[in-house]
Amino acid sequence: MIATQAKLVYQLNKYYNERCQARKAAIAKTIREVCKVVSDVLKEVEVQEPRFISSLSEIEARYEGMEVISPNEFEVVLYLNQMGVFNFVDDGSLPGCAVLKLSDGRKRSMSLWVEFITASGYLSARKIRSRFQTLVAQAVDKCSYRDVVKMVADTSEVKLRIRERYVVQITPAFKCTGIWPRSAAQWPMPHIPWPGPNRVAEVKAEGFNLLSKECYSLTGKQSSAESDAWVLQFSEAENRLLMAGCRKKCLSILKTLRDRHLELPGQPLNNYHMKTLLLYECEKHPRETDWDESCLGDRLNGILLQLISCLQCRRCPHYFLPNLDLFQGKPHSALEAAAKQTWRLAREILTNAKSLDKL
Repeated sequence: MIATQAKLVYQLNKYYNERCQARKAAIAKTIREVCKVVSDVLKEVEVQEPRFISSLSEIEARYEGMEVISPNEFEVVLYLNQMGVFNFVDDGSLPGCAVLKLSDGRKRSMSLWVEFITASGYLSARKIRSRFQTLVAQAVDKCSYRDVVKMVADTSEVKLRIRERYVVQITPAFKCTGIWPRSAAQWPMPHIPWPGPNRVAEVKAEGFNLLSKECYSLTGKQSSAESDAWVLQFSEAENRLLMAGCRKKCLSILKTLRDRHLELPGQPLNNYHMKTLLLYECEKHPRETDWDESCLGDRLNGILLQLISCLQCRRCPHYFLPNLDLFQGKPHSALEAAAKQTWRLAREILTNAKSLDKL
């Protein structure tokens, strides 16, 4: 048994060094190419409207504010300034979302975003996005890359198609530090020893983002509060939780397997599902010794089996917001196909570690 485990770990490390590192290098090259174009467009936006200042910055060859959704799809989070005069309201009525309401009606004129505040005092995510979309469309026409970049039509999101190969979504956002959403108050579960109290304090201090984007949990609902709602995002908090042991290596292998074998019609699975299930696996195996390199095979198998279970139940709860289902709106047939394909993949890895050479 131990020999079999050791073989699997050896093959996974080989897979990581060959396939995962090659994927990382290819994505890093794409990011450099994509960021040149996006930075140029955002410079033009800033000239027209100084409230939208690009927060895309290169730090030690990594771009801050850039999320990789898949090798050809990216999201740039554009942090907006000043949120002070608003109260953050997340009463659970809009799963995965919150609204920003003026804390005092008389302070309306003090807000940097005064013209995007609705009659009922909400800062409208959709109105800000709509204004930003207009500015980006104008910037695309003026920027020096106008021959290779165009806006993606038929969406309220701000999306650019670059060289007909890559799609980059640019999402206006507010950074919220020092507060924690009420809808995530159940985290961490009191009976689970991971992560320890110090790490929990760090994560909560890191805070979260509020994004102006379409929220899939609200699709089809048309009330004004929903169009004003901001989507909660916890990427910095999640990354902080995955720092120790072989967690990041495990995520890298999962992303590579997804890109190569689980890119299916109907887009049932993305890399965020992999990250979410990895976080749940950390709770199931709270001791740091469970995340030693020698346990890599066990952790990967555990996550793949959990993924199959979620796909079969057609439900994948968000790690911090368990009322939010990450499979909502996904076609059942696509989830079924993904369950079968994940099962084939898991069985192959479990029964024959050498199969990783071909995967």
